[in-house]
Amino acid sequence: MPKRILVGTVVSDKTDKTVVVKVERKVKHPLYGKIIRRSKKYHAHDEDNAFKAGETVRIEETAPISKLKSWKVVERVVAGKTAAVEADV
Repeated sequence: MPKRILVGTVVSDKTDKTVVVKVERKVKHPLYGKIIRRSKKYHAHDEDNAFKAGETVRIEETAPISKLKSWKVVERVVAGKTAAVEADV
């Protein structure tokens, strides 16, 4: 069976070797038809403490590492929010 891979945003990096990743998906409401956002948080293993809050990352399902962790961070998709660049007038 293939491993699931999800893309989400790191919301917390406070614990050692662990990041919390928020994964959002868009779902159509069954009755009204409006597109709504549903989100879930996953605890993912980050061996080098390399990922910081605000970064978009790809996580992959693994065998359970601890009580809450059964995902690991594979790679960074997009870096965190960049600073605004001033334009010359």
